[in-house]
Amino acid sequence: MKFSVQLSADYPEKSYGGDSVYADMLEQAVLADQLGFDCVSLTEHHLINILMMPAPLQFAVKIAAHTKRVKIMTSVVVLPLHDMRTYAGEVVVADILTDGRLMLGVGRGAFAYEMGRLGVPIDETRERFDESLEVLQALLQDEEVSWDGKYYKFDPITIMPRPIRPGGPKLMMAVMNPEGIYHCTKRGFHIQTTPLAGNRQLLLDQVGAFNHAKDEMQDAGKDLTISLSRVGFIARSDSDRAEKLDLAEHYYSKFDNVFTGPGIVDSGMIRPLPRKQSRDELAENLLICTPTEMIDKLSPYAELGIDRVMLSVNFGVAQAETLDCIQCFAEEVMPHFETGSLVASAAG
Repeated sequence: MKFSVQLSADYPEKSYGGDSVYADMLEQAVLADQLGFDCVSLTEHHLINILMMPAPLQFAVKIAAHTKRVKIMTSVVVLPLHDMRTYAGEVVVADILTDGRLMLGVGRGAFAYEMGRLGVPIDETRERFDESLEVLQALLQDEEVSWDGKYYKFDPITIMPRPIRPGGPKLMMAVMNPEGIYHCTKRGFHIQTTPLAGNRQLLLDQVGAFNHAKDEMQDAGKDLTISLSRVGFIARSDSDRAEKLDLAEHYYSKFDNVFTGPGIVDSGMIRPLPRKQSRDELAENLLICTPTEMIDKLSPYAELGIDRVMLSVNFGVAQAETLDCIQCFAEEVMPHFETGSLVASAAG
């Protein structure tokens, strides 16, 4: 089982500055590269101060310029917000400038506030995503592509430059529903998923659907992978665990507002709202624990055959502690799951 660091921005105060936020994320990516993580991952979100990354392809190029081997995954880019006729070319350029290390995770969008403000109502995102994906694949695969659909109508075009890899970078589908996972796997997509609240039965159903599809595909599906996103952090003591849980609880009071709640945002800052989930339930669902406990919690994932765990450590923790967590995870947790991992010191 391999591991990724999710570089999800947290922007608690405008006075901190976007330059500082992205400098922190770049420093985390460089450390992950040095310590042998398989990849780092970037989300795409607009108009809000958590998960704040309106230009993931640009940042992927920046990361590639400062790292040597780590793959760079989008988790995810929101296809309905882009015009595939121009976005396909941007993907090709990013793939070239990242030396082929780009892994393109795609999704339909999750926050009604964000999608609505950008002119794509959340109830339209499924149809828009499906057509956008078909257009993107066609433009990356073929020359002189024309289209006559509901959202796209255009005469023959050829995106330039042409992809350096047949069909462009590896495509990964962000999907939670087990039935959706089954059908996306059967179509030849790698899968990104999460049980969110940590529901074990949902996780079993998600992985089961993926494995069932791969078994039916036989050799055609042997190289497909499933990546699981989880929020986690290495805690040094009970008091440290309690402090990190406080930060996570505050983070989720904002996340829930835009994910399942009313979407109340004040000049870009998401308003924290009371949560329905109890603190004890949150503590049970997140991976905030000691290295030994982390190994115990991750072992069932390896046994299920999950290929990659995407660890999200950015939920309001100070940068120095975040870097320490990434290094501790690499040195004390990763060796239990990865054969031949490069575990190097980040000391200068």
